[in-house]
Parts: sequence; C-alpha cells; structure tokens
Amino acid sequence: MVNPVTGKPYPTRGRVFRAGLRSTAVLCLQMLVVMAFLFALLWLLSQFWVILLPVILAIVVATVLWPLVRLLLRFRTPPALASLVVLFGGVGVIAGVIALIVPSVVDQAPELADRAVDGVRTVQKWVQGPPLNVDDEQLSSLVNEITSKLQSSATAIASGVFSGVGVATSALITLFTTVVLVFFFLKDGPRFLPWLERTMGKGGSDHLSEILRRMWDTLGGFIRTQAIVSFVDASLIGIGLIILDVPLAAVLIVITFLGGFIPIVGAFVAGALAVLIALVSNGLTSALIVLGIILAVQQLEGNVLSPWLQSKSMNLHAVIVLLSVTLGGTLFGITGAFLAVPTASCLAVALRYILEQIGQAAGEEVAAEDEAARAAAKEKKRRRRGSDRSSAQSQID
Repeated sequence: MVNPVTGKPYPTRGRVFRAGLRSTAVLCLQMLVVMAFLFALLWLLSQFWVILLPVILAIVVATVLWPLVRLLLRFRTPPALASLVVLFGGVGVIAGVIALIVPSVVDQAPELADRAVDGVRTVQKWVQGPPLNVDDEQLSSLVNEITSKLQSSATAIASGVFSGVGVATSALITLFTTVVLVFFFLKDGPRFLPWLERTMGKGGSDHLSEILRRMWDTLGGFIRTQAIVSFVDASLIGIGLIILDVPLAAVLIVITFLGGFIPIVGAFVAGALAVLIALVSNGLTSALIVLGIILAVQQLEGNVLSPWLQSKSMNLHAVIVLLSVTLGGTLFGITGAFLAVPTASCLAVALRYILEQIGQAAGEEVAAEDEAARAAAKEKKRRRRGSDRSSAQSQID
C-alpha cells in the first residue's frame, strides 16, 4: 500500500515492530546507564557521609541565620563579627532552652515513673477483667515470654550500649564541625557564586548558579515556614497542656516544636507522647482532651497554615512529602527524616529548572510568550475600541 502524501509504500508490520523494539531497547539501555550512575553516586555519598552530613546540616542552619547576618551587614558590621554574633546568639538560645527544660525533667521523672507503674497495674486489672478475662497464668506466661526474649537479646543490647559511646563521640564531632562550618558559610557564603562563575566561566556557571540560588531560596523558605508552623503548633498545644496541668509541659512544647521540622511523622510522634504522658499522669479524661487539642491544632495546620505558607516556599504534594520522610527515615534514621523534605524540595527545584530549559529549547516557552503577547494585544485593542465607542457616545450626547 502506498502513502498518498509521500508517494512511498507503507512499511510492513515487522519493520514497524522492529523499529519500535529497537528504540525501546535504546531507551532501556539509557535508563540503565542513568540508574547505574545514580547508584554509584549514592554509594559514593554514603562513603563520604561523615563529611557530607555536617556540610548539609551547616547549610540548613545557615539558611536560618543568614537573614540576621544580612541585617547586621547592612549596618556595616564586619562579616566575621556579624557571623560570630549571630552564631553565638543562636547557640545561647539553644543552651537556654535546654537549661530550662532539664531541671523539670529531673524533678518530675520519679513522679512520672511511679504513675507509670500505677498505669501498668491499672492495665493489668483491666486485662484480667471483662471482656478479655485473661487469668493470672496466661498473663504470667506472657510476661515470662517477653522477659526471656529480652534476656536472649542481652548481648545485642550490651553491644549497642558500648557502641553508643562511639556514636556519642561521633555526634559531638559532627556538632562541632557543623558549628565551625556554619560560621564560615555565614562569613564567606556570598563569595561562593562569584568564585564559581570565575572558575567555570560563563557557559555552565550560569545554569548552576541559577539552580543554587533557587535551591537556597527554597531551602530558606522551607525552614522559615516550618519554624512558623512549629511555633504556632507548640504554642497552642502548650497552652492546653499548661491549662490541664500536664507534667513536663515545657519539655513537650520543645518536642512539639522540634517535631514540626519532620512533616507528618514528627507531629504524630510528639502528639502521641503528649497524650501518653497525660494518660499516665492525669488520667483518661485529660488524655482525651489533649488528644482533641492536638487534632484541632493539626487540622488548623494542615488546612490553613501549611497550605498558605508552603505554597510560597515549596510546591510539593503531600504524598511526595510523606514518601520522602518515609524513605529518608528508613535509610538514615531521624537525620534522614529531618533532611528528607528539604532534599526533595531542592531536587524539585533542579527538575523544574531543567524542564524550563527543555521547554525553551523546544520553543514552548517562546510560543507561550507569543500567545500571551497576542492575548494582551487583543485585550488592549478591545479596550481601546470600547473607550472610542464611549467617547463617541459622549460627543453625541
């Protein structure tokens, strides 16, 4: 059969199938190469994670402190002095918060322990009563089974305790390195992009500089947004805890504020801890009231605060946020859960920029601008005609 447009015969089914299979095979091979590169990149990052983690944490902290440093620089403060003042001020605030909450934990911990024992006894009586009707023998066998499992894993627990010394030492080294890096990022950060442009030249540095600027703005907006949302959540929930006279209210307020930086998961964990302490200390009624307060605050955050604020700083769907937190927590624990959403938002910024460049190369952006210009010209012409008609009508009148 001949194509009436080209005048050439149509290809056979086998030829079309082989051409499609060949292009599919090439695409699959390209995807395998990309996946292999990503795997090698992740493996390389994992090998340098000890160095990479302080750098990432320092960048996150620097985005929070940079507005204050920039404010001091406007008053002609030397960069080193401005960075030191802001850095020591931030460390002082954190130390003050810790100094405020530690005594309350030490004072109220024995009372909470005693009430926890009473709560366990209450649960034991409830389990032995209707509708479960668990007798003493079944309950004792369950307790013995749990005890035997704990005893059988005593070696693993002991090794974890001894390895915890190394973990604590590594945490202190990471913390110290992060503080030092924050100082240098605040002092010398504005020099990075000019150095990058001088080093790479005007070719690739333009794209990389634009991506880094957008990532910095997105990261700073995310941290500030989460800080505002977390502060509102902690304040409202804290007022309820103080009114209900729940023990360790100050500690729970701080945990709620810090948990807000881990979207979805952090709020759930902080809320569950507050309800548990209220249940152990004040009883079921107080725990239900705390649960109601937390649910109300979470609804306010999810339906009003977060959509309004995060729409200006991030453009990520809630599903992407949840999956990012889950993946980050699974791979890197609490640190991964904390850094998951900022990392996802930065990757989204890079992807959007790449898509913008692809659209410009394909002429889509130009076509869209032309269409917008034509629509604006048409609207202007229509308004001009309307004004001419109204002026003509006024002259007739």
